[in-house]
Amino acid sequence: MKLNERSLAFYATCDSPADNAGFLLKRGERHTAYHRRWFVLKGNMLFYFEERESREPVGVIVLEGCNVELCDSAEEFTFAIRFGGAKSRTYVLAAESQAAMESWVKSLSRASFDYMRLVVRELEKQLEEMRCGLAGGCGGCRGAAGSWKPKTVMPERLPALPAVLPKENGCAVWNNALGEDRSPGTSGCAGYDGEGNPRPPPLPPRRRASSSEVGSSVGVAMAESPSTFYQLHEQYGQEVARLRQDWLERRRGPRP
Repeated sequence: MKLNERSLAFYATCDSPADNAGFLLKRGERHTAYHRRWFVLKGNMLFYFEERESREPVGVIVLEGCNVELCDSAEEFTFAIRFGGAKSRTYVLAAESQAAMESWVKSLSRASFDYMRLVVRELEKQLEEMRCGLAGGCGGCRGAAGSWKPKTVMPERLPALPAVLPKENGCAVWNNALGEDRSPGTSGCAGYDGEGNPRPPPLPPRRRASSSEVGSSVGVAMAESPSTFYQLHEQYGQEVARLRQDWLERRRGPRP
């Protein structure tokens, strides 16, 4: 795995929150002497600096494929980071107190992706068991995770709404059958006259005619003048009289 030094240095000193940070004693690889270093844990990377105010880390430990365990040493509160393999290096660190050692061991043990993968699997298993419990049993939950679907609950049918009388122009339709149960003199949109008979509903308001409609209505009025209507009445009247005369003659039969 290739690591970019500039990217690691920026990541180590950026403002992103650290999982753990503090001074630890680190034993050298060649010399067994301990050196005080400032350690910063971010994700699965453990950076260590010469001083707390240093701008660049001295080194980094990638916490993958390793075990964190306590070890016996001349220093108190020591623990080790061991990697698998014959030529792998073991990092021996010492904390300043028992509480600090426990905190570092716990945070370092949970930093790897393998541990996060196990946690996710365990949470998925617990979630599946909860879903099975809500479904009323685990009989249908033997499939893969995510196959469970919630039961569809049908909504209750609402009661029927009361029947509403049909309306016309905002008032009930005028009907003798509908008005039989109403006594004369009661108020209503249709109303009753003095003799108790229902009155027809009020007429809708007149709509204003546009200019085009006014022009067309004037033309119709001019076409239907009294003289034209009189001529049509005389023409159809004569035809009706002639047809009536023919019908009477056919009814009387032929003359002897």
